[in-house]
Amino acid sequence: MTSIARVELSAFSFQVDGLALPAHGAAGVANLVARPGGRLSAQRWAVRIETDDGARGEYVSHWVGTPAALAQAGMLAPHLIGRDPDAREAIWQDLKRELRAYDHMGHGALDIALWDLAGKRRGVSVARLLGSTRTRPPTYASTYHGQSEPGGLDSPQAFADYAVACRAQGFAGFKIHGWHEGDARKEARNLLGVRQAVGDDWPLMIDPASELRTWADALYVGQACDEARYFWYEDPYRDAGLSAEGHKRLRERLRTPLLVCEHVRGPEAKAGFMLAGGGDIMHIDPEYDMGITGAMKLMHFAQTLGLDVQYHACGPAQRAVVAATPNTHFYEMALIGPGMRNIVAPVYTCGYSDQADTVGSDGCVPVPDAPGLGVTYDWDFIERNRTQHLVFGAGG
Repeated sequence: MTSIARVELSAFSFQVDGLALPAHGAAGVANLVARPGGRLSAQRWAVRIETDDGARGEYVSHWVGTPAALAQAGMLAPHLIGRDPDAREAIWQDLKRELRAYDHMGHGALDIALWDLAGKRRGVSVARLLGSTRTRPPTYASTYHGQSEPGGLDSPQAFADYAVACRAQGFAGFKIHGWHEGDARKEARNLLGVRQAVGDDWPLMIDPASELRTWADALYVGQACDEARYFWYEDPYRDAGLSAEGHKRLRERLRTPLLVCEHVRGPEAKAGFMLAGGGDIMHIDPEYDMGITGAMKLMHFAQTLGLDVQYHACGPAQRAVVAATPNTHFYEMALIGPGMRNIVAPVYTCGYSDQADTVGSDGCVPVPDAPGLGVTYDWDFIERNRTQHLVFGAGG
């Protein structure tokens, strides 16, 4: 029987032009601003899982590319050594138990690499292993947050202009991430202005990212969403998207569907949130939700209830699960803005990209169909820029 012989975790850094931290200097993927001439140092980490017969599964993180998630992955990696790589369900259950006292953010990348390994060993894409139903999912533009410094998305007019540009480029929809101060009146004016700028027949969404200060603020902005016929309203206020009761009461007063559960951790908790009436559409992320295995469990749960799901963020794992999910609408190109590149690690040698210019005239992106996740990584780049290296098993 084939077994896992080695697990390698490599943290690395890279530079992104045109972006910077805001004046307060606090890091975070949602705290960035456009700054001409700026140069931001970003960090991600990569996984390699090798079997004793020489096969290899790989994955490079995106939104969980943090030191905290890397530390959790380091806690879990030793549990893979000697295991059957095809026993993904048993491994998933064991790793879930190991992180029961934590937020599970280090689990997903390991599970995704196991799926990559499974596809490569069989010569088939992960999307096909999952039962792909589409090859080009419709893609929406998901913006950076509004900024107070000049440049980027610094005003309602800048948001409106950028939405018009994204529609002209061919995007299938547009999602606003507003300002961090949580001013409900400003957010409502902004979302109404974007609708006026792009017309009535193009999907618009808004994600305040839990920045609105109170439930009443959330209701006020939600009523503006109703007026402007937004496609969904996401994680509005400072409960951090965790209160099923608060969101249930919002749903009772709004027509716009609520997209929830991005920050609810674990399949049981997400299921409970939806069954309590806290949302209309479930947010899932293969990085956040314990990998492709966890994401597909949640998709099928929602499907049995007759509900839709949306997948958070972008990457080859997201494209694979979107391709195999009939009850979803869009792929999220996150985050982008005028003159603001998506902070995706420049590690692909196969032409794969999650930058805005990869969206086709049909408003879609392709799902990779090569074996595994369908992408190849530049390990020379990762190793040249490596800042931390953890090895478990053979040679560790």
